[in-house]
Parts: sequence; C-alpha cells; structure tokens
Amino acid sequence: MAYESTFLDFSLMHPSLPPLPGGEEEIVVTGLGMSTPQGGDVQSTWDGLLAGSSGTRLLDEPWAADLPVRLGAPVHSDPGQSLDRVARRRMDRCQQLAVVAARQAWSDAGAPLVEPERLAVVFGTGLGGGGTLVEQYERCQSLGPDRVSPFTVTMLMPNGPAAAVSMDLGARGGAHAPTSACASGAEAIALGAALLRRGVADIVVAGGTEACLGRLSIAAFARMGALSRRHSDPAAASRPFDSGRDGFVMAEGSGALVLERGSFARGRGAKIAAKLAGIGMTSDAHDMTAPSPDGQIRAIRHALRSAGLSPYDVTHVNAHAPGTQVGDRVEAAAVLEALGPHPLVTATKSVTGHLIGGAGAVEAIFTVLAVRDGVVPPTRNLDDQDSDVKLEIVADRPRHARIGAAISNSFGFGGHNVVLAFTRSS
Repeated sequence: MAYESTFLDFSLMHPSLPPLPGGEEEIVVTGLGMSTPQGGDVQSTWDGLLAGSSGTRLLDEPWAADLPVRLGAPVHSDPGQSLDRVARRRMDRCQQLAVVAARQAWSDAGAPLVEPERLAVVFGTGLGGGGTLVEQYERCQSLGPDRVSPFTVTMLMPNGPAAAVSMDLGARGGAHAPTSACASGAEAIALGAALLRRGVADIVVAGGTEACLGRLSIAAFARMGALSRRHSDPAAASRPFDSGRDGFVMAEGSGALVLERGSFARGRGAKIAAKLAGIGMTSDAHDMTAPSPDGQIRAIRHALRSAGLSPYDVTHVNAHAPGTQVGDRVEAAAVLEALGPHPLVTATKSVTGHLIGGAGAVEAIFTVLAVRDGVVPPTRNLDDQDSDVKLEIVADRPRHARIGAAISNSFGFGGHNVVLAFTRSS
C-alpha cells in the first residue's frame, strides 16, 4: 500500500500508457514566482522580457579578471535581502533563490489552505550548491578543515532547494529533486503534475533554480566552447537563431509554479493562469553534449498527444535555444518536423541568459504568461536569422495573438528532453 501511494502516473508524459483511474483530471497553474536577471519578481521580469532588455553584463569581480569568458547574467535582486540572517547562513544561493520564488508563487496562488500531507514540492537544479563546494574547499585549503562550515553538506546537496522550499512552506506530501541539467526545472513541473494526477497531493509547488556564476563553472563551460565571448558588447552576446551566435551566456535565477488539480483549484475559487495540458519526456541515448533531433521530435509529439492537440493547434513555441551553433539548428529542425513552420517562436534566453537548472521553470512561466496575456515576447539580437532556421522567430517587438496552446522546450546535457504544453484556462 505504501508503494502504491507514492507511485507516479507517467501516462501524462507517455500517452501510450493507460491513465490511472481519475488520471484524466486537468492540471492547472494558479501561482507564479521568479527571480531573474531582469527582476526580482514575475511582473518586473515579464516587463523586462517584453521590452527586450538584456540581463547580461561584463563580470568585473576580481575572481573573473583572468577568465577567458567574463560575461554573465546575475539576478537583479539579492535573494538574501528577503531572508533572515540564519537562513542566509545556512542556505546556498541557489536554495535562497528557490525559496524566494516559491514564496512568491505561494502568495500569488492566494496562500491556499491545504493539509500539509497533501502539499508536495518538486524543485530541480542542474548543479546545485556548486558555489558552496568551491568556497568551502578553498576555505579548507587556506584555513584548515576545522574552519569548514558545518552546513556545507546541506548547502551543496542537489536536493537542498527542494528540501528548503518544503520546510519553508510546511509541505509534508513529498519533496523531490530532479537533476537533469538544463531540463531540471521543466522535469520538476512534469513530475509535479504526475503527483497530482496520481492523487498523492492536491497542490504541488514545482520549479527550478541555479546560482552557478563562479570562477570554476565559467572556466569549465568556456573550455567546452559553449559560452559567448562577445565582450565588446555584452548585451548582444546572447543571440539565439542569429547567424552570428557564438554560445550562451551563463545566468542565475529561479522560477516556481503552483500546480493544482482543477477540481481542487476551482473548489477554493482560485484564479487559473493556464492549464498544463500535456507533457513529453524522452532521452536521446546519443551523446553527452550533442543533441539529437529524434529525441526532441518525440518529446514534442508526446506532449501534443497527451494534451489532445494537433500540430496546428500550437500557436507559440518558447524554444530552448541557448545560442549555440549546433543546439539552435537541431532544435529548429525538430520543431519544423514536429509542428511545421506556422508557430510563433521566441528564444527568451536572448534576454535572460541561460539559467541552467532554472531555465525550464522560468521559461515555462513565460509560456504561461504568453498564453494568459496573448503576447509572444521578442527574441533579442536577431539581426540576421540563420538561413538554416526555417521558423517564424518573433524579433524586435512583442507579437500579440490569441494563443490557444503553446509549448515550452527544455533540453539538457545527457540527452534529457522535456516539453510542456500549456493551454488557455477557459
């Protein structure tokens, strides 16, 4: 019986599987929260995104002085400002960002009354407390092992953000921590929906977070050749789908969504931003860093089938589009094959930079807002669209349209593919 109570209904992600009894109930989004390079909350970030304001800057901190890449997109607001001294001391920056975003989302949902045992948390991260690991290693080397923080382990562990959010909200229905590189935040949302469909919880707070702007992480990604080196014009460095793109810009931030079963949300009179109508999750089994169009195509098609949508129903695509030569081209081909050329596509990393484990959650929120408000954010820095990208990329200014259905793509190193399909709430 205990095993059955925690089993996840993966029929939501894989339409070929039969749904569990009651598993057809819709999943709705009732709360949103985030902290990004554009702003410390959803509205300021959304305004910055629609305005096309870049969060990228030249890193002038002493630790970045000799790095081959000195570009980054730090969060606009220090998360520690809204936390007490004890919390700041005991949480890694990525955990702080997770708690800040989750609190916002919870407030936006109306701080619903729910039994603690019926409230769950799923929060993903790609690298977790990497900053803590480096900092405490250096402290151990310079000052000795007795000067290492007693909170090091709990600050660096990848499940730390999920645990911190669950304790902050008093969630006792489960705290889960998917770690699937740049798809972590999107996978958290998918697993949160699965918990709801299985009846394990009435409400799930799901999201992703990352705070890995540091000397080692930037040096490592730079050695891979993954990062832009456009130091002469930082605001123009992140340029997905542009012929002159030369890599992504590392960013930090967090996004959180409150997900509920539709009957529970309506029963308490909640405002509904959008429906999470379908999910596709696949793996490439191909290469650790090179993406496979087949895996992405299958994920998009799974998401559509589970949502009961045709390719022509999809008005908008929030592309993963990090700004790498190969990654953008492969995704463009996959979207074209799975959906055709008609959707309005945007690449929001052109504004935010790449939030790694936080990207999927933040971009899912952007997709929800696009559906809710009927507007597609512009892609910044698209001066010369790659001739191999046969899609309609929205550039220069927002595009207003009635968006009945939209998808958000998230693809991570290791061949993780997650596609979330959102539809209008009414």
